[in-house]
Amino acid sequence: MSIRILVADDQEGIRTAFRLILDAQPDMAVIAEAADGVTAIESARHLRPDVVLADIRMPHADGIEVTRALAGTGVRVVVVTTFGLDEYLYAALSHGAAGFVLKRSGPALLVEAVRAAVNGDVLISPQLTVRLLSRIGPSPEDVPRGTALTEREDDVALLVAQGKTNAEIAAELFLSPGTVKNHIAGIQRKLGVRNRVGIASWAWSTGRTRAWPHRG
Repeated sequence: MSIRILVADDQEGIRTAFRLILDAQPDMAVIAEAADGVTAIESARHLRPDVVLADIRMPHADGIEVTRALAGTGVRVVVVTTFGLDEYLYAALSHGAAGFVLKRSGPALLVEAVRAAVNGDVLISPQLTVRLLSRIGPSPEDVPRGTALTEREDDVALLVAQGKTNAEIAAELFLSPGTVKNHIAGIQRKLGVRNRVGIASWAWSTGRTRAWPHRG
């Protein structure tokens, strides 16, 4: 079954670009578009897509309002925006957004965000993750007891905390993307976190990021 997606953005060029990216995936299909927030809400309630990609700034209702309106309906909303302001991020997540992705993050992260949303995960653009997590200090008491990462897992965790995508981590560590994905899954199990944001948070809170640059 394909992941059914509704794209909501007031710019036709953006909607077209997203459709081309998503329809090219073997497991995704864009079933509708909306040029404003009210249309997005009404269409989502009628068509019941798996995921709505919602721009922050749209006429009639913005991406935050779309997220709020669809909360609890089973339709997952991923906010996709040019504006990575903290207040937008916090508002989107507090109202139940299943992701927050900057448009400049590229097509691979957009696809990854859709898949993460369907799997009940939350993906935030790496640039925003790094900026937010860099403000917290080490909290050794938050470290899960008995946690022991391998050296390679520790390398991967540090690069995740730097905001690297799977492809970038694979290139830096001379690994295949599939191997990186497996390492990340293993790290999540060991740390008891649900996603790469949890890995990044753990790396920042335990002071591991002070070991930069990566030791190679």
